[in-house]
Amino acid sequence: MGSGSSGNANYKYSLQKSENAFKAAVLIQQWYRRYVARLEMRRRCTWRIFQSIEYACEQDQIKLHNFFSYLMDHFTPSSSKERDFISRMFISGESFKEAELEKYCDYESIEVPDSYTGPHLSFPLLPDHATALLEAFKQKQQLHARYVLNLLHETRKHLKQLPNISHVSTCYSEEVTVCGDLHGQLDDLFLIFYKNGLPSPSKSYVFNGDFVDRGKQSLEILIILFTFLLIYPKEVHLNRGNHEDHMVNLRYGFCVGLVAMSRVSLRNPTEFPFSCSFSYGFTKEVMHKYKLHGKKILKMIQNVFCWLPLATLIDQKVLIIHGGISDTTDLDVLEKIQRNKFVSVLRGKKRKKSNRNVEIQETSEENKAETDPAGNEAAHSLPPSPQPVQAPSTANRLEFSRWVRQTVQEQIEWCRRLVDISDSEEEELTYASVVSLTDLDGSCRTRQEDWKQILDILWSDPMPQEGCIVNTVRGGGCYFGPDVTRKILEKYNLQFLIRSHECKQEGYEFCHSRKVLTIFSASNYYEIGSNRGAYVKLGPDLVPHFVQYQANKAAHTLTMTQRISRVEESAFRALREKLFAHTSALISAFKAYDTDNTGRITLSNWATAVESVLHLGLPWRMLRPQLVHSTADGMLEYKSWLDDLAMERRSREHIQTSLLEVIYRNRSNLETIFRIIDRDHSGLISFEEFHQTWKLFSSHMNIELTDDGINDLVRSIDFNKDGNIDFNEFLEAFRLVKQSQ
Repeated sequence: MGSGSSGNANYKYSLQKSENAFKAAVLIQQWYRRYVARLEMRRRCTWRIFQSIEYACEQDQIKLHNFFSYLMDHFTPSSSKERDFISRMFISGESFKEAELEKYCDYESIEVPDSYTGPHLSFPLLPDHATALLEAFKQKQQLHARYVLNLLHETRKHLKQLPNISHVSTCYSEEVTVCGDLHGQLDDLFLIFYKNGLPSPSKSYVFNGDFVDRGKQSLEILIILFTFLLIYPKEVHLNRGNHEDHMVNLRYGFCVGLVAMSRVSLRNPTEFPFSCSFSYGFTKEVMHKYKLHGKKILKMIQNVFCWLPLATLIDQKVLIIHGGISDTTDLDVLEKIQRNKFVSVLRGKKRKKSNRNVEIQETSEENKAETDPAGNEAAHSLPPSPQPVQAPSTANRLEFSRWVRQTVQEQIEWCRRLVDISDSEEEELTYASVVSLTDLDGSCRTRQEDWKQILDILWSDPMPQEGCIVNTVRGGGCYFGPDVTRKILEKYNLQFLIRSHECKQEGYEFCHSRKVLTIFSASNYYEIGSNRGAYVKLGPDLVPHFVQYQANKAAHTLTMTQRISRVEESAFRALREKLFAHTSALISAFKAYDTDNTGRITLSNWATAVESVLHLGLPWRMLRPQLVHSTADGMLEYKSWLDDLAMERRSREHIQTSLLEVIYRNRSNLETIFRIIDRDHSGLISFEEFHQTWKLFSSHMNIELTDDGINDLVRSIDFNKDGNIDFNEFLEAFRLVKQSQ
């Protein structure tokens, strides 16, 4: 009996112990699942912040170009000098004739000094040349400008012989490797070659566009890819991406930081308050690395970009395009397009009035109305134009600055309403939304359709819903649904599509029932640890095999929590900058909910107001704890909250808050405008260029300013009196005009 009682006790004890252990395991599992779920929620929110801000920048690119296009449509040059200036500003590399381009980019006239220790190239290229380049770039060496131009010259000759759609067969190689966006991240390309091997007769590669911008070694990537393209023309294939575009390259490299160096007074205007640090835009990168021959290299690259093929077909079964498709995508049309005519896809929209204005300068307004009923009809719906205002004397700088600021602001807002780019509009103007083929004659209609075909394959994104709609998030291309995918697969007897264009956390992602594959090869794209890079390998069976990687060693040492926290911190920092840049608009939006002028609004109204201003499509209520301190009664003192944002910015840049807000909001546009005026990429604007640019704006804005007045203005901006205007002086002029309000 005693022994039996002891056994039962031990059994009950063991059972109780097991039950407690099981309960503990369940509790731990539940805790872990909640923990992982919270991390995943944080990751998704962070991802949406980065993506929303990135796409908003692309929208800004389209908006700015729409604005310039509108000015061009309504500007009538009064002299051949003005026509030449406008041509230089807005006509891209296609205006260079063949012989002119060859002469301008003549590499044979450039000597390689004996002191040069970098790699040497001789043509035709051999595999040893590619190996030497790889080693040189790993050692941070630079290829001489003569060799760069020679390489671009040979690449251009080769690309001109290629069709718009490249055809690849797995019969001639063991497998085909497809890589997505690299965006100037050379370490990712090195890692791909290390893991997968260099291009060779038995190893084919397809690089699916967006080789440049954002990363700091875009040019090195181009040099390597072009070198392998010439060595293995049947095994290496390059598709054009939306960043292989002259206007996009101008936009990126925008001013991302403004640091106060000293206070500036009108008595000592030679001290500049801003020291700009730049992200890595391709145009800026080339001019920084090749100060002497950078302009020639850029001009040649612009021409090479427009000759890149638009798509690749593997075994006639797998279509590879950079962005996506639309319900009007036609591969037969794509094969016939003169792709070199589209140096910039952002310049595709036909400007119906500009050519007529240039050619028929003396036509009266009455005659114009008779010959252009469509334009006359549109004129009735336009908002009233502000009346011309006589300019005050330029002797009083303060009065003149106030007049300039007030007049320009009024007229620019009027122009924005005309082209539908006002910040208050709910629906943004997009290139897809302005296509109107019925207004064009037969010959123009073909070019317009061609442009639409290219725009869609470079800029579009997939969506889970059926149908095809305008891509309002990016501002160009469309969203295409599973039905659009099925239609094109059936029409051309394809198995699936491969595209890039979107950063994915794992480096790749399937959608549309695994019929659309997104591949993205730039790891750590938003921040260290934000995403993996990936490439996909296809054998004769066309079954995709993925390889993922992290090019940054630091990413491997971070735990999941550390990685998410680091990326989250970076995302919210960028979001706070975005909020700060729209302080004035936010105050107006908040006041609309604060009818009693208490300075307080509900948190729900705060979220609604912020979205109405920024249009980022973010879950603001979910993000609120990271952006707004908790309040006891659920009310927010919005002025105090905005002051906190301003203090955070001022702790880094000791500049007047209202001015800093304006510069943060307009920094990308300011540099893009500067670069458009600075056609030779010298970093300087001549007095003549500034004079003609001001006439372009003032003629449309009804600002009566004499030539002497413009000359006085430009001389006052040239603080160091060197006869040119650099970007610091450009910003300083903006600051003085704004500060004098």
